[in-house]
Amino acid sequence: MDKKLLLFRYLWSLTGYICYVLLFIFLLAGMGPARGEGNHENVEPIAEISKLLARLNLDAPGLAGVKAAAHTPELAARELLTYYRARTSVKHPVDRQLKAPRRGNSASEKDIQVANDALKHVFVGQPAYSSHFCGENIYWATNPYPDKEWVWQLNRMSFWDAMARAYWHTGDEKYAREWCVQVVDWTRKNPRDDQHQYAWRSIEAGIRGYRWTGLFQYFIDSPHFTPDVLVAFLNSCYDHSTYLMTRYTKGSNWGLMEAEGMAFIAMSFPEFRESQQWKEEAIQRLNQEITNQVYPDGHQRELAFGYHMGCIGWFMHTYELAKLNGQTDAFSDSYTKIIEKMCEVPMKLSFPDGTTPQFGDAWSGTPGQYYKQLREWAKLFNRPDFLYVATEGKEGSRPEATAFAYDKSGLYSLRSSWDKDAISLVLKCGPDGGGHSQPDNGTFELYAGGRHLMPDAGSYIYSGDPEGRRWFRQTKVHQTLTLNEANSAYAPSLRLWKPGPDMDVLVVENKSYPDLTHRRAVLFVDRKYFVLVDEAIGEGTGDVDLHFQLAPGDAVFDQNTHSVRSDFKEGWNVLVQTVEQLGMKLEAEEGQVSFIYTKKEPRPAFRYRIHKATTENGLRFVTVVVPYTGSRPNVSARIVGQPPVGTSHMELEVTIDGVKKHLTYQF
Repeated sequence: MDKKLLLFRYLWSLTGYICYVLLFIFLLAGMGPARGEGNHENVEPIAEISKLLARLNLDAPGLAGVKAAAHTPELAARELLTYYRARTSVKHPVDRQLKAPRRGNSASEKDIQVANDALKHVFVGQPAYSSHFCGENIYWATNPYPDKEWVWQLNRMSFWDAMARAYWHTGDEKYAREWCVQVVDWTRKNPRDDQHQYAWRSIEAGIRGYRWTGLFQYFIDSPHFTPDVLVAFLNSCYDHSTYLMTRYTKGSNWGLMEAEGMAFIAMSFPEFRESQQWKEEAIQRLNQEITNQVYPDGHQRELAFGYHMGCIGWFMHTYELAKLNGQTDAFSDSYTKIIEKMCEVPMKLSFPDGTTPQFGDAWSGTPGQYYKQLREWAKLFNRPDFLYVATEGKEGSRPEATAFAYDKSGLYSLRSSWDKDAISLVLKCGPDGGGHSQPDNGTFELYAGGRHLMPDAGSYIYSGDPEGRRWFRQTKVHQTLTLNEANSAYAPSLRLWKPGPDMDVLVVENKSYPDLTHRRAVLFVDRKYFVLVDEAIGEGTGDVDLHFQLAPGDAVFDQNTHSVRSDFKEGWNVLVQTVEQLGMKLEAEEGQVSFIYTKKEPRPAFRYRIHKATTENGLRFVTVVVPYTGSRPNVSARIVGQPPVGTSHMELEVTIDGVKKHLTYQF
């Protein structure tokens, strides 16, 4: 035989052998389980359709064609998809009729970036971290960081919302095609069992229940949304609601997200046999939680600003969906009135630029971050004061007051005016807000002239750096009083609230320790500066420290005047000066502040310390806090007479740059 022919036959057989090997490897890769997932991808389509049909009320209006085809599951699935594409009886905030008008104005540049990354399986988890590639064969338990928040939030799929907006924005079917692949992939790889708890916390299930109903609206009309996609999607929605029926986290924002997810599935898909039961349970929970979680003054009980704002949305979304569908009768008469009161919080407790206090697990955010919501609420509740704040005075009516007391929540706001450069102090002395609160009663934040001069420390991180989180949750890193540097208790009371034209007076107490109560009086004088009277009342002994912290930057310590001031070269600064007394020491402390999740930076911090050796007498500090521009103010202060610690009547004499004031308060 010709040698060339032999060589050709040999190479041909070798090529065939290689192809068989490659095909075998390919089949293993495609059919085998993803890393750590278990083999949940080989789902029998007929069985899944039959399971879904058993979960539906096929006697519901419009489902006659589905019922007639039930003996042929694939045909029934096609009929069901036709039904949903034609259905107009259910309304949703995402209106499919707006798909064409939204072309070109649905997505931001950030949305497009996130969506394009998601096409390549580069996903957003906890957004403070970088996005991460989760595999060609997506591994939904991917966690490239030590913080569990990343994988938990990966399974909230915020990137799917970006894909949906990108789809309507561009009309490009690549987004719909990939979303359909991914949603089926997720449902098959994440059954509700002990091996997939990273995906099945009740908070994630609630968030998905809410978000997925909107995604359904975005993608249902795509040719890539096939009957198989519909079946996988609806079966998972059913699993979500049955799971959420067994989870009720009372007194927590989790409980609101659980109820919201269940309500949105129930009202978006009334064809499920249990939908009415899910809806009734969800609304009953929301009715109960709006009274359990919201204090009579209108603040949500966790006392962290971002969670308060989130709770407004979680209470409101379900009501708005019910309103769209004419189903608000089940909500209590007071429901919307309480929401309106909650909506006053960002008007009354925000700083003049629209940023917010960082008490507890909160971040100050960006200027004007809630102005869009205030505009919407101004229209919804007919509130011209909301509109005034949202438009920075261009529209609406200026709020009548500049001082606000949330006495049940223990949050108090004092401001000089409604101008953007106004002086503003917000103080906290409230009850235990739970896991998102910190032992910081008596603390405050100070803002003036567009600058956060004395911000709260913030919270830094949740689970990625436990030692770091503990550091930020110490009483001594807040602007308040400690005994032997120990964390304080939550035991607040309001002793005096007296706003006035020339001086606002606030006096609060906190039984911080079993044998020592901290009383703090705040006097806002002439809308220009503050006088603090801090008293340690009780028999407790040891080091009594009064702590203060400034914004990041340089600071000037002056032991002669017992003062510390910020040292910004331009704009506003602040001077903190405490009246000298025997045994008092001014000492620098470690200072840190976190304005962004996972990020922290150093800042000036200091304390005034007196060692309390006797059980008989308490201690008192008098401190003047002056925001200013230009040169450092000349400050002096003294107590008039010799009032005992714990007195209900106090007189002070304070002089700022030669202007003397006689100040008094009594309760």
